[in-house]
Amino acid sequence: MVRTHTVVPRETLWALALRYYADADLYHLIAAASGIPNPNVLSVGQKLIMPDFTRYTVVSGDTLSGVAQRFYGDAQLDWLIARASGIADPNAINVGQQLIIPEVTRYTIAPGDTLASLAQHFYGDSSFYRLIATVNNIANPNLINPGRVLVIFAGRSDGFGLRIVERNENDPRLWYYRFQTAAIGWNPGVNVLLPDGYRTSGLTYPVLYMLHGGAADFRQFDFLGIRDLTAGKPIIVVMPDGGQAGWYCNPVGSFVGPRNWETFHMAQLIPWIDANFRTFAEYDGRAVGGFSMGGFGALKYTAKYYGHFASTSSHSGPASLRRDGGLVVHWANLSSAVVELGGATVYGVPWDEARVSADNPVERIESYRNKRIFLVAGTSPDPVNWFDTVQETQVLAGQREFRQKLDEAGIPYEAHEVPGGHVFRPEMFVRDLDGIIARLRPASAAASASVAGPGADAPTD
Repeated sequence: MVRTHTVVPRETLWALALRYYADADLYHLIAAASGIPNPNVLSVGQKLIMPDFTRYTVVSGDTLSGVAQRFYGDAQLDWLIARASGIADPNAINVGQQLIIPEVTRYTIAPGDTLASLAQHFYGDSSFYRLIATVNNIANPNLINPGRVLVIFAGRSDGFGLRIVERNENDPRLWYYRFQTAAIGWNPGVNVLLPDGYRTSGLTYPVLYMLHGGAADFRQFDFLGIRDLTAGKPIIVVMPDGGQAGWYCNPVGSFVGPRNWETFHMAQLIPWIDANFRTFAEYDGRAVGGFSMGGFGALKYTAKYYGHFASTSSHSGPASLRRDGGLVVHWANLSSAVVELGGATVYGVPWDEARVSADNPVERIESYRNKRIFLVAGTSPDPVNWFDTVQETQVLAGQREFRQKLDEAGIPYEAHEVPGGHVFRPEMFVRDLDGIIARLRPASAAASASVAGPGADAPTD
């Protein structure tokens, strides 16, 4: 949800631009988004909008209408770029000049909508109906017609226990965030990979959460080429930190501060993504997958949070915690003690048996009913590499046990046993991704159901 601000005494747009954007010259952006005709005049209590934006450098042949067409799919929004960039004459732009492109959502008014309900949905405050009216040249906020397209400013802000401490949204598709959260004792990172044309499509998309493996971080799938693998696919892919050996758990203990990865992902990140991107915030709008430790995390989250994910995928991820004397639990405890928790363990010593059972896919079989399940395991790990052999041998055996229990319960799945060891297989990911997209709600222009519906007319003063 876009950031907002209420003016207090002695504030100026220049000072606010410096505070929110570290650039006082961006006062024009705030003025454009907040419907302020004179940047020198602010009133105490006035509501302002601080949208996200993109900087664009003018090249030979550019026009404002052409730039608006490129970024918004609508040449007639050139006025918005002009206002945000402080340009008095839209016909006079120069090569090398920097333009400010506010991030906006185009919303089509539906029957039953009011500006107050739309302001509550998009800005978290129904009183912002006045700004929606001003920016969209609506003379009477109580009279809006279904079918009219509104400009709604957009952006990402703090919320759900997350405070953004770093961000980079300059790439056309891969946006990066780092958060401060009480759930984790350091600031975890998240990559959000957007579909082609996200900025201009106006569509709402399904989401795939991809969880990285052990001894890796949120960048793993970018290093493995996920941008190319997802090119042209109508889906958002969210890739969060999960700890070097966090095992997608809230551990029994920690000697190095909080490492509650399950809380970070399930209670904080998912609602933050749904609030800040155009997603289907529902069961049929989400999938989760992962590699190795992340493959286990995907299976675990799917079973433990039944209503969150319609599809789950485990690429060389363990599916059975207790087999072979609990080898996976022992490995989770050992690796987390050495790498993640300063000597403490994920499951405790002795084990917290209830916690192991709650996380163990083979003990949660009924929780996979009516979901899409995709499994991959290697059949020929490197015999010279003992670690590869132990890992993938255990993965293969655990997935076979899991599949047998699914068969006994009459729950369908798609499984692949393929040559090789404990590696991420791009061709299997592409096959999986196509299945995920086919299972989830397709990208569309449908608005969130929470936007329309009952709502009072715009308040009158």
